[in-house]
Amino acid sequence: MSDAEENPLGETEEDGETEMEEEEDPNYYAEVESMQQEPNEDDTVAWRDSQEEGEEKERKEEPVREETVDRAGAAQEEVAAEVQEETTVKPQDVTETVVSLKRLTLTDPQSVMSETSPKTHGGGESKHSLLSELSSSLSSQLELLDLELPSSKEQPMSSPESQSSGELGDDTDHVPQDELGQERRDLEPEKGETRQEKRVSYLTEEKKEGQPEADIPKDSLVSTTTEDILFQKAESASVCPLTMTWSFGWNSSLPVYYIRDANQRVLLYASAHTAVIYDVFKNSQHHLQGHPNVISCFCISEDRRWIATADKGPNCLIIIWDSFTGIPVHTMFDSCPEGNGIRAIAISRDAKYLATISDAEIQKVSIWRWTLAVETPACTLDLPKEYGFQNYLTFNPTNNKELVSNSKTQAIYYLWYEEGDILTHSAPLLTEKTFNKLVGKFSQSVFHLNLTQMLSATMEGKLVVWDVDRPPPSAPTSVGLPYIRPCKLVHLQKESITVLTTVDSYIVTGDAKGHIKFYDHTLSIIHWYSHFKLSSIRSLSFSKTPATPPTENSNYPPDCTLKGDPFVIRNLVIGTSDATVYHLTTDGTKLEKLLVEPKDAICAISCHPYQPLIAIGSFCGMIKVWDYERKKYLFSRVFEKGLGVQSLTYNPEGALLGAGFTEGTVYILDAMSLENQIPEPFKYSTTSVTHISFSHDSQYMATADVSFTVAVYKVKVKRGQRVWEYLARLRSHRKSIRSLLFGVHLDSSEPRLLSLGRDRLLIEYSLLKSYRDHLEVLDIHRTDQGSYPTFMIWYPPLIKERFLLISNSSYKVKLFNSTTKMCRKTLLGPVYGSPIEQIQILPVKTTVELQKRYLVFINTDKVGLQILPIDGNPHKTSAIICHPNGVAGLALAYDGHYAFTAGGPDRSVLQWEINLSALEAAVSLGGEDLTPFYALVSGGREGKFYRELEDYFYYSQLRSQGINTMETRKVSEHICLSELPFVMRAIGFYPSEEKIEDMFNEIRFSEYVDTGEIIDKINLPDFLKIYLNHRPPFGNTMRNIQKSFDILGYTNSKGEKVIQREDFLKLLLTKDLRTVVLGHCAESGELTGHLFPLQHPGSEVCYEEELPDEITAEIFATEILGFTISPDSRQDPTVSEVVRNV
Repeated sequence: MSDAEENPLGETEEDGETEMEEEEDPNYYAEVESMQQEPNEDDTVAWRDSQEEGEEKERKEEPVREETVDRAGAAQEEVAAEVQEETTVKPQDVTETVVSLKRLTLTDPQSVMSETSPKTHGGGESKHSLLSELSSSLSSQLELLDLELPSSKEQPMSSPESQSSGELGDDTDHVPQDELGQERRDLEPEKGETRQEKRVSYLTEEKKEGQPEADIPKDSLVSTTTEDILFQKAESASVCPLTMTWSFGWNSSLPVYYIRDANQRVLLYASAHTAVIYDVFKNSQHHLQGHPNVISCFCISEDRRWIATADKGPNCLIIIWDSFTGIPVHTMFDSCPEGNGIRAIAISRDAKYLATISDAEIQKVSIWRWTLAVETPACTLDLPKEYGFQNYLTFNPTNNKELVSNSKTQAIYYLWYEEGDILTHSAPLLTEKTFNKLVGKFSQSVFHLNLTQMLSATMEGKLVVWDVDRPPPSAPTSVGLPYIRPCKLVHLQKESITVLTTVDSYIVTGDAKGHIKFYDHTLSIIHWYSHFKLSSIRSLSFSKTPATPPTENSNYPPDCTLKGDPFVIRNLVIGTSDATVYHLTTDGTKLEKLLVEPKDAICAISCHPYQPLIAIGSFCGMIKVWDYERKKYLFSRVFEKGLGVQSLTYNPEGALLGAGFTEGTVYILDAMSLENQIPEPFKYSTTSVTHISFSHDSQYMATADVSFTVAVYKVKVKRGQRVWEYLARLRSHRKSIRSLLFGVHLDSSEPRLLSLGRDRLLIEYSLLKSYRDHLEVLDIHRTDQGSYPTFMIWYPPLIKERFLLISNSSYKVKLFNSTTKMCRKTLLGPVYGSPIEQIQILPVKTTVELQKRYLVFINTDKVGLQILPIDGNPHKTSAIICHPNGVAGLALAYDGHYAFTAGGPDRSVLQWEINLSALEAAVSLGGEDLTPFYALVSGGREGKFYRELEDYFYYSQLRSQGINTMETRKVSEHICLSELPFVMRAIGFYPSEEKIEDMFNEIRFSEYVDTGEIIDKINLPDFLKIYLNHRPPFGNTMRNIQKSFDILGYTNSKGEKVIQREDFLKLLLTKDLRTVVLGHCAESGELTGHLFPLQHPGSEVCYEEELPDEITAEIFATEILGFTISPDSRQDPTVSEVVRNV
């Protein structure tokens, strides 16, 4: 104790009319303690009865089980014999075997958003034996092939809408131990069964009548595990293309829990959408993956066995995990269908019940009997808006039917009548007039140790004491409801109280100055820690193991009593607002730092070019360097306040680290010490520096900022030393700069510099002709007409021609000739909910690997892999959710084994292990040649769309030869290139003139580099690929049509965008209006046949009479083109809502 404080009871602020004195019963606490220690006799009897009944039924069904086992054993022997005969196995067979195994075990909590991930469907009782035989067969085959079974924690899963978060072990259904009460049933669903209901539970209520027991495993991993085996599992090969292996950083706005002690020191905390169990001594992490959104709250049971996590966002989930095995035992889907997720969560002391508060405008309090396979909560309660947003919730430790929650302005007491599943509450309004004193905003609330009161801490350093008036247990609900009333306001301290909890016989507070104080039940201070100089306390978590009694060798500090007895308290883990986690050993008062992470957004990451190092920069001004192979923190630097790190890049030699900051400063640092390599940082910008790039010879460095400006710096030799100097800067773009890229000229080793902006301009600069304060522009080229580019990178030299790869907002990837800037190819890129944001080519180290290249990409919330060359095949790509709130950065390890993603506001960096063989195996399942492309059109190869495409294709041959010709017809597999746009329009795709020219160039020069010939014809398979790669991925939408009318039309008196009839006719006379309006739209696979024909001027139809004076987008789509707009098109304009009127 560093400073003495007055007894807070001396500062008690009282109101004579409302204050009530507390009466103490010295025998009461002994009774409560004995009640807690006595086992529940009813629960024990129920458990024994269920066990005896289960054993009796098991004996009756034993012959059935033996018969089934014999049949399964015979089948396994036959399969094993077949495998033994094949001593030579082809590589593709190995791949198919691994992928088949992947299908059988597709229950991992990773939310894989990939077309390569096959979906699993529920298997019934009749399918179980077959699955067992297949699983055994695959295991035998893998043993023969000297392969390991895939790790359970690395198996992908279907999307959360169709399946639970899955499990991480070999068993697919598990039952936790019976210690949770009589609701827990001792029987399990069939192994291998996958439920199709929205809520999936691995805890079953009871057996169904007539259900056979032959295939039910005797014990599950969850029910048989009595100790922590989480970090004892042997690692095995991954079957996913991307597997998370480490999480840097944690969400310091949520608590950190101390879940293992004694010989271990294990923490639980949240990082983005993953809960992390971290073993400090082993420096090992286990990830609880399954949430599609960022985790908003989580809690843990008193015995540290059960973990409950919840998230906020679309399709929010609540998942209960077994911390001993890491297996999710229960998943609740649609837990808040009317809201946006869960704001607060709590679990009862006996772990039987779970309570949640939604994050909707009208908050809903729900209590769940999570141990039962039920679809709805036991009871719910809607809270009025005037209560404020309740953000803290906890159970009464001695009564799991009582809860307390609070917002900043209101504390609420709840009592659950379990018999009628009625949840009542009491929420008296507390104002300054209540005590004639300022109360302050509430932070947290708990139940008092005397069990008759509640406590609410405030940001004014005060404690509100509430009296709880409960009706007699035998009284009916109608007689009287429980209520609370404020009785006392205690001014404990000057600092804001941020944490309020109880442990043993103490009430514990943590405050904004980093002090931790302990009070007894009379609110007399017993001890405090104030000399650690911590930042604001965010969470306090005490060890599960009680403190050891003091001995001669103990060094407990004395308490504040006159006797000065040793203050014996459990060890605890402290989480602070600056994202630091401490462990306090109370015997000896030893404080250790366990985690020191960035407290603000992380947008800057960069990997060393030839060492396993990653630099992480945060908006708080911290740069940390980690060894990502050993998972070891090496060194860091914290810059002065106001300097937030926005961008980081190592130079090609790995000796320098360029850093761009949020206020425009540019530093060049030593890569190994983070010391300045220039006398003063460069300050030529007033806005955030978003991009930093070095030339291949490290002679130039270029930066781009938010003000659309490119700046160049150059190395000069002065007095025998290399000195960096400013060269020039230019505001070359009108919109944000998306990429800044150095390259090498083909005919020399001189570097070249290019920038790409959202203004659709690709600009190349002449570095040789640039001089001080003058940056010479060599070439300006427009990359897109309607879409905007998102990223640019050099395409690897898979062919002779050198390309720039540019992705755009229409999910397309374009290849531009690096010299002429001609668009040589347009290809369909990865389609995973949002366009590509960043791309990097996976590095290779051997010449053999140069023959097969891959790229890694990120979009709004996912990271993915793509096999090169890109050809539009959707099976050649795979993606997984990495940061639901947005991905801010991407970096790749120098050897290509890992990818790293920065989460921006979620303050985390995730490390992903790359498994290329898993992606290749998935591609083989998609088929060869045109098979993957047939699946992209409605009906596939035998569907109506493709049949009509064939008809149009061959009709085009007739048309090109002349419809009325009498000469002999020449049957060919090709059509003339000039016929391509007509066939495109006939099948419902209306490309713009620029897109038609891109198609022509793509076909004409497809073989020019190899043969020197220009192609002037195209066959049907190539035509299908051109069509699929150039059409919009989601078909026509009213949004796109309306966007065209917004550009071409004007606003009329009704506020609608319209085109006048005269202007409409002028467009008809000059060009096809369908091409103008639908230039960026392609019809979905359902659209076939010609559009409604537009009459030309001079025909019998008079446009002035047929057309209205003003034409809207809906009139154009429905009355002129013959489309039918779906009823919900205005509510959901992002989907394909324009269908052909049949």
